[in-house]
Amino acid sequence: MMEHVSAFERKQRVVIIGGGPGGYEAALAGAQLGAEVTLIERAGVGGSAVLTDVVPSKTLIASAESAAAIEQADELGVQLFARGDRDRPLRPEVAVNFTKLNKRIRRLANRQSDDMRQTLESLGVQVVEGYGRFTSPTTVAVSTGGANAKDFDSFELDTAVVSVGARPRVLPSAQPDGERILTWTQLYDLEEMPSHLIVVGSGVTGAEFASAYRLLGSEVTLVSSRERVLPGEDTDAADVIEEVFRRGGMHVLNKQRATSVVRDGDEVVVTLSDGREIRGSHCLMAVGAVPNTEGIGLDAAGVQTTDSGHIRVNRVARTSVPHIYAAGDCTAFFPLASVASVQGRTAIFHALGDEVRPITLRNVASNIFTYPEIATVGWQQASIDAGEREARIVKLPLRHNPRAKMQGVQDGFVKLIAGTDLGTIVGGVVVAPRASELILPLSLAIEQRLTVDQFARAWAVYPSLSGSITDVARSMHVAQEQLEP
Repeated sequence: MMEHVSAFERKQRVVIIGGGPGGYEAALAGAQLGAEVTLIERAGVGGSAVLTDVVPSKTLIASAESAAAIEQADELGVQLFARGDRDRPLRPEVAVNFTKLNKRIRRLANRQSDDMRQTLESLGVQVVEGYGRFTSPTTVAVSTGGANAKDFDSFELDTAVVSVGARPRVLPSAQPDGERILTWTQLYDLEEMPSHLIVVGSGVTGAEFASAYRLLGSEVTLVSSRERVLPGEDTDAADVIEEVFRRGGMHVLNKQRATSVVRDGDEVVVTLSDGREIRGSHCLMAVGAVPNTEGIGLDAAGVQTTDSGHIRVNRVARTSVPHIYAAGDCTAFFPLASVASVQGRTAIFHALGDEVRPITLRNVASNIFTYPEIATVGWQQASIDAGEREARIVKLPLRHNPRAKMQGVQDGFVKLIAGTDLGTIVGGVVVAPRASELILPLSLAIEQRLTVDQFARAWAVYPSLSGSITDVARSMHVAQEQLEP
C-alpha cells in the first residue's frame, strides 16, 4: 500500500520557468532554503539579460568609454604618437577592432551564463534546457522548440516562478533582417562598424546605443518622437545628455516618428513623419519590448495578465494564483534587472515562509549608461513640481568639483531632494561618469530615512566626485530653530 506523503513532510517543489535575473535569484533562494528546485530555460542561464541585453550592451558601452578616454586624453596633457618616416612623430587615430569587440562581448556573455549555471548546479538546482509551460496550476511541461515542438518532461510543483523576460518590439513598417535593420539583440552579429547608424527611439535603450556607437566612431542619427531624448527621465538630466550628444556630432531629430524603415541595397532608408528620408548604413529599432508570456500556459494556470500581456504581480511578486509568482520584464512592475533579482528572491522567501520585505518601487535606484551616466532614486522633481509632495530641491553642477576638474569632466550635476520639515532625503539624481556607483549612498540615505544633516556628517574623500553629494547636503542644512515648534 502506497503511503501518502504530505507537502509538509517532503521538500517543497519549486519550478522556475525562465533563467533570467529573477529566475536565477529565485533558484538560489530556493536552494538556500532547502527546496527541491528545477529551473527551465530555453536559451541559457541568465536569459536575455545576460546573453543579448544587459551584459552585452554594458560591455559594448565599456569599450566605447575607453575609446572616449583616449580621444579626450589630450585635454589632460596625455598625447599618443607613433614614429613615421625620418623619425617624425605622427599622431595616430583611435581605431576600433569591431570584430574583436563583438567577439569579446559574446565571450563575456557566454562565460557569465556558464558561471551562473555552474553555481546553480553546485547548489543542487536541476537545470533543464527547453520551453516550459503550465498544463495546470500545479504542473509544468517542458518541450523542444520549433514548429514540431514535443513535450519531453513534466514537473509537479508546490511553488512556481515565471521569469521569461521580454523581447524587442517589432513594427510592421520596420521589419528587422539581422543585417541592416536590427533589434538590439542582433547588434553583436555585425562584422563591421556601422558607418552611419540610425537609431529609432530615444528611450533608455536607444539613447545608450546611440551614445556608445557615436563614441566608437560611427555617425549616428537619433530619431525621437518626443521633444527631447529620454522623455521619461529628469528634465535637467535629459537636457545635459542631449547637449552632449549634439556637441559630440550626433544628429538628434526631435518630434519625429519613423513611418517606415526599408533596406535599399547596402543602405537603409528611414522615412520620417514630416516626409523626409534619411539614409544610413544600418538602423537600430529601439521602440520598446514585448513580454514573452504567450504560449507558456498562463490561461491553464489561471494567471492574470494586462492587455499588453504582462503578468500582474503585487509587491512580493505574487500573481493572481497564490502559489505562482513572477519576476522581471514579463511582469507589469518595473523592467530592471536589479528589480527582477529582488522579485525572484522575495517570491521564494514569501512562498517558503521566510522573512519578507515588500518591494518599494519609490526606493529603487536606476541608471542609464549613456556618457555621462544618469542615476536616479526616490522622488523626482517632476512629481514635486506636480504637487504630489512638498520638498526642497538643490542642484550642484559638477564643474565646481575639484576632482571633476582634474579628470576633465565638464558635464553633469548632483541633485538632492529633501523634505521641507526635518530635511529627510527623499530623492536624488546624479549625472556623471560612473553615476551608477555614486548613487548608492543616496539609496542608503533614502532607505534609512537620513536627514541632510545626518548625511552631511559622513566623510567624503577629498577630492572626489562623491564629495559633491555631501556638499549639496550641507547646503540644505536645517537650522535647529526651524525644528522647534
